[in-house]
Amino acid sequence: MTETTLTATRVGDEYAAQLAEFSDQWAELHRQQAVLDARKARLLARSAAYADAFAGATVPAIFPPAERQALSRRSTCAALAMATRTPERTVQRATNDAERLVNEAPAVLESLEAGRISARHAQTIIDQLSDVPTAGRAVFLEAVLPAAEQLTNANLRRRARVLREGLHPESITARATRSEADRRVEFEPAADGMAWVHLFTTAPIAQGITERVEAAAAESRQAGDSRTCGQLQADALAALALTGVTPEGVMSSPVVPHPIEVQEHITPTVQITVPALTMAGVSDAPATLDGYGPIDPETAARIAVNAPSFTRILVQPETGAVLSVGRNQYRIPADLQRAVRLRDGTCRAPGCGRRARACDLDHSVAWEDGGATDGGNLACLCRHHHRMKHLPGWNLDHGPGGVLEWTTPDGKPYRTEPDPAPF
Repeated sequence: MTETTLTATRVGDEYAAQLAEFSDQWAELHRQQAVLDARKARLLARSAAYADAFAGATVPAIFPPAERQALSRRSTCAALAMATRTPERTVQRATNDAERLVNEAPAVLESLEAGRISARHAQTIIDQLSDVPTAGRAVFLEAVLPAAEQLTNANLRRRARVLREGLHPESITARATRSEADRRVEFEPAADGMAWVHLFTTAPIAQGITERVEAAAAESRQAGDSRTCGQLQADALAALALTGVTPEGVMSSPVVPHPIEVQEHITPTVQITVPALTMAGVSDAPATLDGYGPIDPETAARIAVNAPSFTRILVQPETGAVLSVGRNQYRIPADLQRAVRLRDGTCRAPGCGRRARACDLDHSVAWEDGGATDGGNLACLCRHHHRMKHLPGWNLDHGPGGVLEWTTPDGKPYRTEPDPAPF
């Protein structure tokens, strides 16, 4: 054996030993994470049980029994969410999943606690379990759990769907009809003036839309368009949605419209905040589109030209502060409403992201208790947090500058401040 071969063998042995150490530690960390995830599930399930048990003591009797339980649960989830800076809905979903795992799939929870499966595997199982008839759940779990302990989560999802389909007494047609009622469109802001639009619809429609925009993109590319396929597909879909052109109309033209052409068809009612210096033409500081955030001045101008109505709010250029519009009356004037919603941006409960324009304007100190109708006593609260604020144990103090100091029923303090000026 040559010296080169011997050296390679020694290096290979050293590498193999080190790799074994890495893989062992990686597997052990995953096992520990699974143990922690199982503990979290048990804790969330216990918290839900306590919320139900104490609903009568924590929620005023003016609410119906079912609503009292729901409010008690949401109050509990809100406190947990604030303690971890987690969205409240995330904690609510995790609590629902934890209850199903603890109460309906204890064997899956035990496997998670032992580190034989991950939390993602457990999530896949209970997601499929929720649509398996009660009579078939034991059979489903008996078949799916051994697979979960051997397969990746992606392969488990495929196996679990097949198992669920075989155990379901309803035809897939009946279930598809029921699921079709959940179709919807969702908007998700992204960075740098971009955003996602998610369409949840039937598989044939989704496939048909995809094929149409792919065909339109291919046609435009053949005509010499230099945009990428991804760009052309996005632009084709935007043209269909905003211009009212039928798919046949798009296909009849070899070139897909550019986004700037399509934007001319946007006719919204928008609220745009513009720095005073930008309005004067001596600054290129960004404008702010309500519900999204910073946008470039040119885009703001293009949208505003076609809007039948829009609100332009000038701010103090050095501080970004909105001019005071305080009033001494219960009814909140329109200009004060706009100023408070602009200041807050979202619901002012810790971690809540509901847009301010969809929130109530709440008097932090009630009008009947001497609270004033001005920016120092008004804050945007979504309907849920508006009601929750009045539950026993919750407290809200409104400080200078729109700072809100919250205290949860377990005595923990949380602070929220208005969104900083975007320019």
